[in-house]
Amino acid sequence: MGCEKSQAVLDNEAIQAYVSAHNLNATVEANGLYFVPVSGGAGVYATSATTATVSFKGTLTNGGVFDQSSSFSFSLADPTLIPAWSEGIPLMQKGQTAMLLVPSALAYGSTAQPSAGGSYVAIPANSVLIFTITLISFQQ
Repeated sequence: MGCEKSQAVLDNEAIQAYVSAHNLNATVEANGLYFVPVSGGAGVYATSATTATVSFKGTLTNGGVFDQSSSFSFSLADPTLIPAWSEGIPLMQKGQTAMLLVPSALAYGSTAQPSAGGSYVAIPANSVLIFTITLISFQQ
């Protein structure tokens, strides 16, 4: 009998391979979320009580786009928000662009998500997700 790797280990290996292949300068948080600053912001950081407006693009590791918006507003306290966003956005300052490399446990886990239609792809179960996010504005 072989030892099967846990989903968390598989996700971490996939993220590390993506970071290496794209020569990214990533930091990893205790929960397994990888944070890659792309361009600087200014001022205070968002908090978990923030209502934020962002532009974003969400892709799979193969580059398939599953969602994007030029202006999306939400509360970080919204219980329907994926944990990666409620934990990753507070790492950002107003105007900052960053990439969140998200293990499946901080996104949709073992639940596949259907395509949003158009040119968007579906999200398979246990997918590592990559979000490029610009924090346009926020209110505490």
